[in-house]
Amino acid sequence: MELSSDAGKWLDAHYDPVAGLYTFSPCMDLADLNGDGENRLLVGDLGSGSLGMKLKVYRGTALSSESALLDLPTGLVSFFMDLHEPRVPAVAVASGPCVYIYKNLRPYFKFTLPGLDVNSLEQDVWQQAREGQIDPLSLKEMLESIRNKADVPLSVRSLSFLSLEPSEMDEFVQLHKQQPVKRQTVITCIQTLKKSTSDDDGVSCLVIGTESCHVYVLDPEAFIILSKMVLPSAPTMMNVTGQYDVEFRVTVACRNGSIYVLRRESEKPKYCIELSSHPVGLVRVGKNLVVGGNDESLHGFTQKGKKLWKISLPAPITTMATMDLPTRGFQAVLVGLANCEVHLYRDKNLLSTIRTPDAVTSICFGRYGREDGTLIMATKGGGLLVKILKRTAAFEDKDSTPGPPLTQSVRLNTHKKTKLYVDQMMRERESGTVMHRAFQMDLSRLRLATAKAYLKALESSLTPMSSSLSEPLKMNAVVQGLGPSFNCSFHHTGLSLVTKEEHWLL
Repeated sequence: MELSSDAGKWLDAHYDPVAGLYTFSPCMDLADLNGDGENRLLVGDLGSGSLGMKLKVYRGTALSSESALLDLPTGLVSFFMDLHEPRVPAVAVASGPCVYIYKNLRPYFKFTLPGLDVNSLEQDVWQQAREGQIDPLSLKEMLESIRNKADVPLSVRSLSFLSLEPSEMDEFVQLHKQQPVKRQTVITCIQTLKKSTSDDDGVSCLVIGTESCHVYVLDPEAFIILSKMVLPSAPTMMNVTGQYDVEFRVTVACRNGSIYVLRRESEKPKYCIELSSHPVGLVRVGKNLVVGGNDESLHGFTQKGKKLWKISLPAPITTMATMDLPTRGFQAVLVGLANCEVHLYRDKNLLSTIRTPDAVTSICFGRYGREDGTLIMATKGGGLLVKILKRTAAFEDKDSTPGPPLTQSVRLNTHKKTKLYVDQMMRERESGTVMHRAFQMDLSRLRLATAKAYLKALESSLTPMSSSLSEPLKMNAVVQGLGPSFNCSFHHTGLSLVTKEEHWLL
């Protein structure tokens, strides 16, 4: 069954509608885990949402291994954490408040986010419950009062307690009252940042965004916090570019509907992009940002926040990813839509449309196995879809949006610079000072001639003028009549009245 509308560009390599793969684009990555030149597919599977969370590894069209996860994964990346040989990347899975590091697909290290400050009133209330001074109903009333008035949010334990039925409260208190009260944030997004070099196998730092509106940069070997930055709202998506030791830029889409840009040695955002709708996708193409909105629109921005273009889409966006082919120097944006289509855009131009049997929830493009241009998609129903870009595929810009044609942006084929032009340019470069002085001299002479003419007009009273700037006066003479008898009227235009009328008889 041919599912693609661009049959001449994509090959249908594999489709498994019952793969049981439930994930999102941030939880998919491609990496050469064994150093044999063959990339594997890494997937953080969400399972049922409460059970069955796993780290899955696919080789070709088959599942090669899987490991259980303790909590829902929010992001997955592969990165090089050292310079040891053989050059095999590690895998970092963000899950809850922790980042789990795997080497050779075995647990290696667990990094836990630092704890947050706990409300002192909340601690006192739980201390009273521990000593039996208050009952569960009184505990609930006091916690609700603290939640409504306090600036510091309640801990997860207190929020869970407030959501219980009265019959379940006593059992919950008996189970947790002996444990200290802790307030822990969770990870919302994770990316990698090159440490000092931009090589593909260069050592990379981990960049994580948290629910507490913080962005942390972690050392790749010791896993200590190298940098901490603060955002006005909780981050949901993130894009990182640059090197930590040189200069880097972290672009973050936040829950308040804005996009912020963080720079090196800056604890607060450098730029802010305010959107008309909440962002549901954020990718970087070259030096520009492409943002998908939940109002079925796609926006293009510069890295400093200047808006370049906007297009409307036929359906809501489900996921977005970058299509990068370094061997061809080609970059574009893959946009999954709710109408079971995947659109390929370069700037605002639609290059290709791929029809799928189900809505796509996650997209990953890159080298899979030994094929460079492989498109991997997971569908809403849990299916796995793999397509390969043909080596003869060529994309042409098709501007489907109203506006100026594409030919307007094409540079004109102008003639080459003539020898006369080059000679004149060299003469201007060598005699620039003399030419500037001559120009200033001519300008001064023009001003002098104008001043002399003005003075002559004043002395000879050729042009009536007002002596006061507050009452400008301009006099017009109008002659009416023919023959020996006529009227000559003088009008003061500035005062809007006729001041004098004379009768002349010749």
